[in-house]
Amino acid sequence: MQLILYFSAEKQRTAKVAKDLADHLSASLIEIKPEVPYSPADLRYLNPLARCNKEKLLKKDIPISDATKKQLKDWEKYDVVYIGFPIWYGGAPNVVNSFCKSLDWSGKKVHIFATSMTSGIGKTAEKLKPFLKGAEIVNARRVNTAAELTD
Repeated sequence: MQLILYFSAEKQRTAKVAKDLADHLSASLIEIKPEVPYSPADLRYLNPLARCNKEKLLKKDIPISDATKKQLKDWEKYDVVYIGFPIWYGGAPNVVNSFCKSLDWSGKKVHIFATSMTSGIGKTAEKLKPFLKGAEIVNARRVNTAAELTD
């Protein structure tokens, strides 16, 4: 079975790609949500004191919401997992890293997709790999639409 996991920030571009992909693949869909939601001020990356910057620079673990955790009760049944997020500092946001390291990825094939207005995919997969212990990373792509993942 296939699962689409995603974290989306203020503009919800990643959410749109994830939802469209889930529809196209008839896959399950789970949003990765932090325990404390991000406010627009938290995501204002041009402010060096914004929460997103502090988390990334301090390499903080981010607690995951109970709602997200509850949706993972059937985690074992998924063998193909797509993980989507906006690129922050050339990689996944810490909330994604924290979420991923809390799971057993053994035997799962993982497709990474990221959205960004300016950044390329770069070393995003390499940076996320330590948090996906046991997974086989199939590919990593920067996308604007779900169609780019299904062609």
